[in-house]
Amino acid sequence: MPISAPAGAIRHTGGCLQPVLLRGRADYIDGGTGELIHRYTTVHEPGGVLPIACKTRRASRCPPCAEVYRADTYQLIHAGLTGGKGIPATVADHPCVFVTLTAPSFGPVHARREKDGRVLACRPRRKDKTCPHGIRLSCLEKHTREDDRLGEPLCPYCYDYAGAVLFNACAPELWRRFTITLRRALARQAGLTGQALAAQLRVSYAKVAEYQRRGVVHFHAIIRLDGPAGPADAPPAWVTVALLTTAIDQAARAVSVTTPAAPGFPARTLVARRQLDIRPVTAHGDVTDTKVAGYVAKYATKAAECTGTLDRRLTAADRLTDLPVREHARRHIAACLRLGKLSQLKELRLAAWAHMLGFRGHFSTKRRVLRHPRLTPRRPRRPSARVRHRRRAATRPRSRHHARPD
Repeated sequence: MPISAPAGAIRHTGGCLQPVLLRGRADYIDGGTGELIHRYTTVHEPGGVLPIACKTRRASRCPPCAEVYRADTYQLIHAGLTGGKGIPATVADHPCVFVTLTAPSFGPVHARREKDGRVLACRPRRKDKTCPHGIRLSCLEKHTREDDRLGEPLCPYCYDYAGAVLFNACAPELWRRFTITLRRALARQAGLTGQALAAQLRVSYAKVAEYQRRGVVHFHAIIRLDGPAGPADAPPAWVTVALLTTAIDQAARAVSVTTPAAPGFPARTLVARRQLDIRPVTAHGDVTDTKVAGYVAKYATKAAECTGTLDRRLTAADRLTDLPVREHARRHIAACLRLGKLSQLKELRLAAWAHMLGFRGHFSTKRRVLRHPRLTPRRPRRPSARVRHRRRAATRPRSRHHARPD
């Protein structure tokens, strides 16, 4: 039987709409003497439970907690661009750009197009072409921002749903390869080896994944170049925004991921270089540090639910036809379930991440010092199995057979 939240739970948890209710006790014991110092119990709390905020980042589940998450993300990103919270203000002079990596097209979809403040027709064509299914491949309507058809394919039967979910599943690997290739491209531009570049330069970034209305993820990233010691160390004089821009363009055009072949689905080479937008981050202009931080923080509270899908995992009791989702999202989920049954694609775990339309990566990643170290501490590295085995062997008493002779 579910426990109802007490009247003061929402106030004590900062307005959380789905607080976690804890029941029990905690004993504080002196480690040296074993004496009980203090005992806390929830018996004296209102309703006999202690409400704790859920602290989710999804605005679709709990807007108050998501707003706290958004505000924290904004402060962390803004400090990494302009200084503050332990980061010197000189970091604002380091070369920094805002990059958008957009997924390729998997079929024509309805879109809102604007030019010079005027709304243009969706997909005008001089010749009234039709697809093999007899559906027109043009749209002369001027869609509003609230139009439910935005992101919907002109022909759902021609749309490559398999390619879309495979791209979502491989997007984290594409980003990983991009970061590796970026450092190599910087070294090649500078005429240095990778080891020599690391001694003079450090690449710091913060990345967020955004779902487009068509159900495909693309990445927004803030990429900054620091000296080898981090944000407090200025990069070498030969490091410029132009050098960083050229390296990003080369890296984006070089990376790709090839999916394994499966029965009925040949191997595919997926890329994210069709639409690449690189803009310098400045104190004044169209792409300022404040706008970039706000943009990244806004998408920190969003996920795939903006495409009309679920904000939870699918269960065995869910029926695909009864899910409260858009038809476009339903076809994505069906493609995930269908491809997830193939043994060649088992490692992608498409069925487990069908509610995310195949994407199983982190929505946001931050490398090194483009964050506040005290608020996001690095976890201590756990010793490897080999190191733990050697430590146990060093402390294990020797047997008589292996005792050294006097």
